[in-house]
Amino acid sequence: MSREILLLVDALAREKNVDKDIVFGALELALASATKKRFPGDVDVRVAIDRQTGDYEAFRRWQVVSEQELESEDRQVLLVDARDEHPEVQLGDYLEEPLEAVEFGRIGAQAAKQVILQRIRDAEREQILNDFLARKEHLVTGVVKRLDRGNAIVESGRVEGFLHRDQMIARENLRVGDRVRAYLSRIERNARGPQLVLSRTAPEFIMKLFELEVPEIEEGLMEIKAAARDPGLRAKIAVKSNDQRIDPIGTCIGLRGSRVTSVTNELAGERVDIILWSPDPAQFVINALAPAEVSRIVVDEEKHSMDVVVEEDQLGKAIGASGQNVRLASELTGWEINLVTEQEAAEKQAGETETIRKLFMVQLDVDEEVAQILVDEGFSSLEEVAYVPLAEMQEIEAFDEGIINELRNRARNALLTAAIAGEEKVESSAGDLLSLEGMDEETARTLASKGIHTSEDLADLAVDDLVELTGMEAGRAKALIMTARAPWFA
Repeated sequence: MSREILLLVDALAREKNVDKDIVFGALELALASATKKRFPGDVDVRVAIDRQTGDYEAFRRWQVVSEQELESEDRQVLLVDARDEHPEVQLGDYLEEPLEAVEFGRIGAQAAKQVILQRIRDAEREQILNDFLARKEHLVTGVVKRLDRGNAIVESGRVEGFLHRDQMIARENLRVGDRVRAYLSRIERNARGPQLVLSRTAPEFIMKLFELEVPEIEEGLMEIKAAARDPGLRAKIAVKSNDQRIDPIGTCIGLRGSRVTSVTNELAGERVDIILWSPDPAQFVINALAPAEVSRIVVDEEKHSMDVVVEEDQLGKAIGASGQNVRLASELTGWEINLVTEQEAAEKQAGETETIRKLFMVQLDVDEEVAQILVDEGFSSLEEVAYVPLAEMQEIEAFDEGIINELRNRARNALLTAAIAGEEKVESSAGDLLSLEGMDEETARTLASKGIHTSEDLADLAVDDLVELTGMEAGRAKALIMTARAPWFA
């Protein structure tokens, strides 16, 4: 019987062109499955075949778990019980007991064959997929093999891809037998084996199409930095030249528009705007909003947004049909873009100026004239008044040295008062949080400083949020949140 096993393994490995270990593994599964049928419960059986002799042994095994993890006494054993006989055992280890293995000849031949062939098919798919991935291909070309409720199964060589209907361009109508290109977005492993998940709507798809059409990109002479799409309607790509002799926009367009036309045809007529990438975010946004002309830009680094000021007659172009132009520009650049007219910008600036002036009047205890001078000189916060280099303030003609020193002292005092008030709030909040079991003073202060002032605030957090705020381990974060939520279940 041992020799029969070795001959079978050798024959199947040669026939299917897979490693012998895969066939041995499939046989072990088949033998284990047959052995398990002797037991009424869902037991765990391991079969080990000697790769040299073909002899095999069977073992029933139990995984060592804690009380919280115990789900099946047929397959698991508590740590405290396991250590009665095996003092060195640890959580996650397995305890094994030898069993009398079933005879190979008595196994249901059909069942064993199915298990073996399924494992071999899986191994073949995995090998084909690994060969495919080794070529580092992200642009998949194949034929629509069949349609299933609007989704397309695409065959590319010996690899199968899945193109979901929401990843197809809206106006195109794919049919069985159509040749199609798509972007490989990810790989899913399911019961039927690994499958390519494809997309024709991803921004990366248009980038790969241009790489295919423009050899200068593959050569490294230029590159596509970003892309944004409204699939089937309009797209924007940002290009950059790594060689001063090359015009990146003209190169992507091609002679008489040949290159961009090829991409547009592949994308069901999707119009493509090719813009020049810039390392300066403001200039990049200006380029991205083309064909609209921008008057000026106000950048808010903290909010990662820009107020883009345009003339009234340019507003429609900047927004685009149904907001398409500004939306794509925002996706392309990664900045939130707020379009405003000159009048709206002036009104907004006047409102901000008034807010800052009132802040100075209240916090510095000065009249409107002094506050206005500070605003006119570009001061926008107490921190600037308190800590801007003295030489800069001395350049203000309306202030002498005495006024300057007084303003700086008042600003620092106001900031100190606010800091003390904030610290007192943190201390008060930390005191409330410290009443929770498992909370320590450092964690409580950290949470209070980040706006988590009460146990109710903590209870509303997700585990990931608490880990991000404090850097603590997920297990401890979960325990703290559950402690804070205890009143919910009382």
